[in-house]
Amino acid sequence: MASVATSAGLESLHALFRPGLEGVPATQSAICAIDGQAGRLTYRGYEVGQLAIHSSFLETAYLLIWGELPKPDQLQEFEQEVQMHRRVSFRIRDMMKSFPSGGHPMDALQASAASLGLFYSRRALDNPEYIVAAVVRLIAKIPTMVAAFQLIRKGQDPIQPRDDLAYSANFLYMLTEREPDPLAARIFDACLILHAEHSLNASTFSARVTASTLTDPYAVVASAVGTLAGPLHGGANEDVLTMLEQIGSEDQVEPWLERAMAEKQKIMGFGHREYKVKDPRAGILQKLAEQLFDKFGHDPLYDRARKLEAVAADRLGPKGIFPNVDFYSGLVYRKLGIPEDLFTPIFAIARTAGWLAHWKEQLGANRIYRPTQIYTGHAERPWLPQGAR
Repeated sequence: MASVATSAGLESLHALFRPGLEGVPATQSAICAIDGQAGRLTYRGYEVGQLAIHSSFLETAYLLIWGELPKPDQLQEFEQEVQMHRRVSFRIRDMMKSFPSGGHPMDALQASAASLGLFYSRRALDNPEYIVAAVVRLIAKIPTMVAAFQLIRKGQDPIQPRDDLAYSANFLYMLTEREPDPLAARIFDACLILHAEHSLNASTFSARVTASTLTDPYAVVASAVGTLAGPLHGGANEDVLTMLEQIGSEDQVEPWLERAMAEKQKIMGFGHREYKVKDPRAGILQKLAEQLFDKFGHDPLYDRARKLEAVAADRLGPKGIFPNVDFYSGLVYRKLGIPEDLFTPIFAIARTAGWLAHWKEQLGANRIYRPTQIYTGHAERPWLPQGAR
């Protein structure tokens, strides 16, 4: 039996306690680095803006998971393997058809991702071939399941992947039932790169905790999807669009912000625990949105967003509160014709690469997570029979 903590021991624990583990190092990682003061984000040492311009999502996923940019033959082999494993079992599709049409796509994705373990889990975590196969299957099948549920809930059969289309173009094709414009596919691919990894956030921590038990990678990704589904993590870009709609027009931006601040409302898409300047991904997404508007037509919500950013710079900027990745990403997805409740599942498609990178890294130096707690309940109490309670 564990000994009762001493008074000095409890005081020591209280001194170390940080709600939400804020600022407490929980692992060592070589995957991603964030400089919140300078507004820099790097994957394995490569600046994310450079990757968004020059790389592809699958090349970036390879970098995150295996640690180095692939050589041409390595990338070609990886792309071909992913292409070969895009399809999902008819049994999974049949399972998805039994989901309620009004269910949230994130719940459908979590259940579907977990179900992959029934088909492929051997937990051969010491087998390099198993590791590679699991990475390929998850990166290949997660987009297919997101697109499949979108059509199933509309009463339609899912569209099979097209082997002649690249990763992002194929997803948009399965989702919208038409081949996407090359610019739209490229911009969507860049969005996936920007969302692929972001250090030890809540869903990535969830993935590492689950991985530390040595369960299968499908359970790891399913647990991360469940964590991402929470409104304090994923989904803020949906709320940004709702906020911009509520503002009404550009001339209402300033009075709306004054009221919101007076009422201590959260300004959606602003602020980040890591960044004290504008999120570097937000600036890139803003440029991507402008490229879409130039080709496919303007979105008046973008004008409100720019005005809100300008007005908020004077009021929130001195507090270190600036636009984050969610502020402009919803405008990009909206222009691509993606339903708002699919924004977070698309986040999951991208972040699967980061989750798998952390899964693989966790296996390399594993120790099961077992933090302690500070007990705040009753002292020992005597049992009372029902009549004496």
